[in-house]
Amino acid sequence: MITQTITPVTHDLGDFEVRRVLPSRERTMVGPFIFVDEFGPANLAPDTGMAVRPHPHINLATVTWLFEGAINHRDSLGSFATIRPGQVNLMTAGKGIVHSERSPADEHARLAPIFGMQTWLALPDGREEIDPAFEAVKDVPVVEDTCVKAWVIMGDLWGKSASTTTYADTIYSEILLAPTGAIPIETEADERAVMLVSGEASVDGTALVLYELAVLAPGKQMVLESEKGGRVMLLGGEAFTTKRHVWWNFVSSSRDRIIQAREDWAEGRFPKVPGDEEEFIPLPGKPKTVSYP
Repeated sequence: MITQTITPVTHDLGDFEVRRVLPSRERTMVGPFIFVDEFGPANLAPDTGMAVRPHPHINLATVTWLFEGAINHRDSLGSFATIRPGQVNLMTAGKGIVHSERSPADEHARLAPIFGMQTWLALPDGREEIDPAFEAVKDVPVVEDTCVKAWVIMGDLWGKSASTTTYADTIYSEILLAPTGAIPIETEADERAVMLVSGEASVDGTALVLYELAVLAPGKQMVLESEKGGRVMLLGGEAFTTKRHVWWNFVSSSRDRIIQAREDWAEGRFPKVPGDEEEFIPLPGKPKTVSYP
């Protein structure tokens, strides 16, 4: 049973659109997931590309997952990785990190596709201020039969365990359904939701709406299926009992910690990104997205 649906807020970035379902006024989190963006599908014109300048994060972990395209990641730890479909980029901000996301040089020379997911996971109590870290995971477990292919991005699903680091109980998967494909949905997670990102699909006969987040009743066995084929993201995990605050790129259980991070970024106290030191995103007077709570 679907207990709640969240319609995305769409941001037109010119070359492509970003659709945000979390956080929202209706709901801030599903399990540890506190920020869920879907971007594309789009084709970026030659000599344009993605160009997200260096910016900071605290007390969260970011997960990037692509269906199409490629993105270069650089961060203040000196990490560099090119993420491509089927690979996971996990960046743990902890006590503070800065990163940039840009299209690779070879993508600038052609009409380049971009289509994927950007999510943030709040770090649990007692682990918000851990040391920052980065990992690029290329060996992502796959569950596959004739009509279903599912990538286990994080957590344990359908007998497969992802190697991606988790800080709280987490499930995260891309599910690709061929026509007549069906797969049971994990029942153990405290909270879980699905998001249709292409094609069509339904949960126990209830049709999913493209780009909406459908929150599912906990503990109930359900079946995700498609008559014509579709792509669905499954996400969720451990419910957080302590409220999280969100402002711009900062997440924390402490308002004071967010205020400190704002001051640190404004005063240039965050570290630089090696190889991308010349530009940065300035602290906004008021973020374009709503702050919660």
